[in-house]
Parts: sequence; structure tokens; C-alpha cells
Amino acid sequence: MPVSIHVRSRRDRPARGADAAVRECFEELRDIDRVFSTYRPDSDVSRIRAGELSIDDADPRVAVVAADCRLATVTTAGLFSAYWRGWFDPTGYVKGWAVENAARRHLAPLVEDDIAVGINAGGDLQLFTAVGADWHWTVGIADPRETGKVLATLDVADGAVATSGTAERGRHIIDPRTGRPATSVLSATVVADSLACADLWATTSVVAGFDDRSWVAHAGTRTGVVLSPDGRVFRWLGPTTVEVVPAAR
Repeated sequence: MPVSIHVRSRRDRPARGADAAVRECFEELRDIDRVFSTYRPDSDVSRIRAGELSIDDADPRVAVVAADCRLATVTTAGLFSAYWRGWFDPTGYVKGWAVENAARRHLAPLVEDDIAVGINAGGDLQLFTAVGADWHWTVGIADPRETGKVLATLDVADGAVATSGTAERGRHIIDPRTGRPATSVLSATVVADSLACADLWATTSVVAGFDDRSWVAHAGTRTGVVLSPDGRVFRWLGPTTVEVVPAAR
């Protein structure tokens, strides 16, 4: 996964300590991958799946993520599950959680000396801006139907943006209730305070399907946009959904 970190400085160059903070952030992400990767046979998650390790005996972060995943299953009314395969697989949650936590620990303190800092992990963003700074991040939402085209733009000072869908990786998002791919949403982008939250609800909205907006009222997100394969769009602001229709000629 491509990961980049961006620092907006008050000077010609970022404050001292920025390089070290960036290195430490990447080191933590690599360490989290060592623990949670489903592609590494020696990771804690892979060993738990193989029956070689229990969650309680694994790295302490595994128990934290497992508890978060149990709560997410309740909050999403079963639209998310880390156990839908029959074993513990937090893939749909742990990416946003990992990036947010590493960013808050290593990058957020930089805004005491710099204007803003943000991390982009495969298109998902956790962004920080100094209080009182005249700065915001302009985030483009790619149109999954046409390469290089932007569906919408968002201005974010502090917060997180996550996108999920079938456009980039095909039908890889599975509805845990049926075990079948979720196909009625082409792309879903969610803005929230937290990347763990934004990532969870972006995936959840794909599983819920384009016509189910019941989750919006209690998700605790700021806004977002969902696109169906036939080009329909809906957005929301807080708990309120907004239907987007072409303007009359």
C-alpha cells in the first residue's frame, strides 16, 4: 500500500523533529503490519487463525482491535464483522485504526511548530491543522467511472477521509450476513473525526447498499458521498441524508 506523509511548514522547511516523527510513524506502521497482516504466516493474526496463538496471548494491540471490532459489529447491526469467515480477521477495520493511531502519536504533535500535517494511506487520510491557522486540506474524491475525473472536492482542516468500493479492487467487500460480495455501491467516501470511524463506515455503507441509509443517523460521521453503479448519488450532513439529482434543464 502506498503511504505518504505531508507537512505544511511555517518556514522554508519543516520544524526540527519532523523527519524523526515521520520515520517513527512509518516504523510503527511496519510493526503493526508485522502483527496484523493476513499475508504473513508469522503474524499474530495468522497464528491466531492457525490455532497457534490466542488473542489474549498475542500482542496487546490485538485485544484492543478485537474489542473495537466486537463493538463495531453491534454499532453497524451486523454490517461489519471480523469473524464472518469463522475466524478473527480485522482487515476491514485495522487499516484505519493503525494509520490513525500512528498519526496521532507521531504526526499530530508537529502542528505545534508547523501549520499542518497529514498522512495518506492508499487514499485514506488522517489530517491535522494547527488551531487558528488559515489552512485547510482540499481533498478530491475520484470518480470511479472515469480515470482522472473528480466526483467532488472537500475542504478539511482536522479530520479523516476514507473511501471504499468496488471500482479499484473489484468485488472484494463481502456482506458478512450472506458471505457474498456487496455490489450495489460503486464508491463510498466518508468524512469523520477519526480515520478508524471513517474507514469502518465507508466499508459499512458499501455492505448496506445504496438504498439503505438507516445507518447514517447513528454513525457519528460528518459527511460523505455514495455512488451507485448506475450513477445515482446520495450525500449526507451529520445525521441528515441529501439526495443528489440532476438539475432540471
